[in-house]
Amino acid sequence: MGIVETSKFYKGLKIIFEDELWEIIEFQHRVMQQRAPVIKTKLKNIFTGLVQEKSFRSGDTFTLPDLSKKDSQVLFSNDLSITFMDLESFEQHEINIEKLGNKIDFIKEEQNVLLIHYNGSPIDIELPTHVELEIKETEPGLKGDSVTGGNKPAKLETGAEVSVPLFINIGDFVKIDTRDGRYICLLYTSPSPRDS
Repeated sequence: MGIVETSKFYKGLKIIFEDELWEIIEFQHRVMQQRAPVIKTKLKNIFTGLVQEKSFRSGDTFTLPDLSKKDSQVLFSNDLSITFMDLESFEQHEINIEKLGNKIDFIKEEQNVLLIHYNGSPIDIELPTHVELEIKETEPGLKGDSVTGGNKPAKLETGAEVSVPLFINIGDFVKIDTRDGRYICLLYTSPSPRDS
C-alpha cells in the first residue's frame, strides 16, 4: 500500500481516512496569510455514500487503498444497479447505481470499463477517458454552422445532457470526455432521410 500527500490529490483519488475508504470528489488548495496552506476537500465514503467536507494541512499524508482493476464489460442495468462481467473470469458483479454517481451518464451496454475491487469486492468503475455516444435528442442542426461556435443542449443515448455545437443532429455519434462531460468532436453523422 502506498502513501499519498495532499499535493498529489486529484478528483477521483481514493484514500484511507479514519480507517475508511473515501473518494475525493472536489479539492482546492487555499493559501492563508501567515498560515500553512490548507487543502479543502469534499470526500465521499465509498461504502455509505456519505459526503463530507474536510480540510487538511498541506503535506498531510494518507494511505492509498490496495485496489485491483479488472477489465470488465457492462452487461445490463436496471433502475437500481448495473451488472458487469469480468472479461477474464466471466464472473458477474453488480454495483448499485448510487455508488457510481455521474459515471452512469457515460455507460452503455457492452461497453468495456475497469471494475475496481477493494478487499475482493467491486466498489467502483474506471471509465475510458473518452466514449463514443449517439445523440438521441437535440434541436435540428444548422447546415454550414460548423464555424460560428454556438452551442445547444443535447441528450445522449445514456440519458445524459451535454452541450454540443449547433451543427450536431439526432443520430450523430460524438466523442465525450468522461471526466467533465465535455463534447470533444463529431465522429460520424447519421445519413439523413433524404440521402437514402
